[in-house]
Amino acid sequence: MNNIQFTPKDILERAFTQKMRGYDPNEVDTFLDGIIKDYQAFDSELTNLKNENDQLKMEIQRLKQSGGSFNEPRVAPSGYFDDSNSTPSSQDTLGRTRIENELLKRVSNLEQRVFGSTEGPSSIDRF
Repeated sequence: MNNIQFTPKDILERAFTQKMRGYDPNEVDTFLDGIIKDYQAFDSELTNLKNENDQLKMEIQRLKQSGGSFNEPRVAPSGYFDDSNSTPSSQDTLGRTRIENELLKRVSNLEQRVFGSTEGPSSIDRF
């Protein structure tokens, strides 16, 4: 993220000199206003994705630390909490594995969207 050259404020405050046969200043200003709005939307989306990425990483860490314990609420891939406190069965263990795989895929996809990808699909996509 250190390679960003302009903030929305930089774009807004940029003034250009006028030449005899230059562009229409009103048209340029209108276009730059649109760029500023897009830039702000991208910045907001990036912030949201970073926050979601952090939350998913914390959830993965919590799942790893809980081991086989199903007493804490779990987040299902659909995003709903499953707070059943039943004894884990083989089906629960399979469900937990699927949840962990889904979370790992989400984190991987978020990292690729946030930080870009210089390689092909990650090995996590094979699950």
